[in-house]
Amino acid sequence: MTAAFPTVRVSIVMPCLNEAETVATCVTKARQWLSHADVSGEVLVVDNGSTDRSRELAAAAGANVIREERRGYGHALLRGLSEARGEVLVMGDADDTYDFSRLDELIRPLEEGADLVLGNRFTGGIKPGAMPWAHRYIGSPVINLVIRRFIGLQIGDSQSGFRAFTRGAFQRLRLRAGGMEFASEMLVNAAREGMTVAEVPAPYSVRLGESKLNTVRDGWRHLRFLLLAAPDFLFVLPGLLFFGAGLTVAALSLLAPGGIEIGSLRWQPVFAATILLAIGANALLFGFMTKAYLVKRGVQRAGRMVNAYRRFFSLERSLLLAFVMILVGIVLDGGLFVVWTSGARADDGLQLAALAQSLIIVGANVGMAGFLGLVFDEPA
Repeated sequence: MTAAFPTVRVSIVMPCLNEAETVATCVTKARQWLSHADVSGEVLVVDNGSTDRSRELAAAAGANVIREERRGYGHALLRGLSEARGEVLVMGDADDTYDFSRLDELIRPLEEGADLVLGNRFTGGIKPGAMPWAHRYIGSPVINLVIRRFIGLQIGDSQSGFRAFTRGAFQRLRLRAGGMEFASEMLVNAAREGMTVAEVPAPYSVRLGESKLNTVRDGWRHLRFLLLAAPDFLFVLPGLLFFGAGLTVAALSLLAPGGIEIGSLRWQPVFAATILLAIGANALLFGFMTKAYLVKRGVQRAGRMVNAYRRFFSLERSLLLAFVMILVGIVLDGGLFVVWTSGARADDGLQLAALAQSLIIVGANVGMAGFLGLVFDEPA
């Protein structure tokens, strides 16, 4: 670095929106930690459109105040982290819920090889009234479960806003989210990059002032992001379940052409088989295309499933498979039409009719998916 920009080891970034009651306290604690730890650093407060005296109070406490006009938690953090000069980056809210005077514990795992460190509020201690009941016992546990199960990151507090990471890790994360889902995006991208993620206990205090978090809106944004980031969970797994159920029901219909007696009722499973097979096939196609698209964008690494999809589902092969399936379906329908017009009962051959309709529907979708895949492969 040049003389005008001396080496900065730690940058502490705080997003801020109308936090006049606490922002100066947070800045003071952060600066005191830098002084006591004898660490070169800076404190950046990113104002996200405050209408109170947050900016003035932060600057008076010694922070470098940056303005970000685009509203949103993620936008504010992206701006601050992009302008930070430290080799170690720390982020935390300006509402005094996190203790900026205790950064040693948060940063230490980075010195031991971690790329990203989370301050775990559940192990650190949540003060009474600091976290709404729904967030503590429903929202956070559900999102934690999704991240552990479908993203593969074994962590206990995915929504903690108290984090530390290296500059190299931040550059590799390629973050984009502008809202509260920024916290989840960071973890998803860290898992995809194979980063080492550690957790340390972090006490969580009662905030002063009005919370900016909307339980329903922000909770849905997190869940929506995670679902889109996990096409196996969103598409492939349900697709396999529906398709398998469709095959099972179709087999039942062939084994019991007269239907299945359920008490005083008789269930004819042929129609359910068609519905389940069509839904399952569509979900699988959506899943494969989504995974291939994420790989193309560099968001996800290619696995065997994506490579197989790319290898066997070119436009020409998709159209050939679609043609064969539709042709077989039409031939079956034609044969049944001849049989029925020859005097056979209308309910004879319903199982084959259902199979024919399934082949035609799934075949048409495979053909259209081939064209859609070609659109995804076009350069941006």
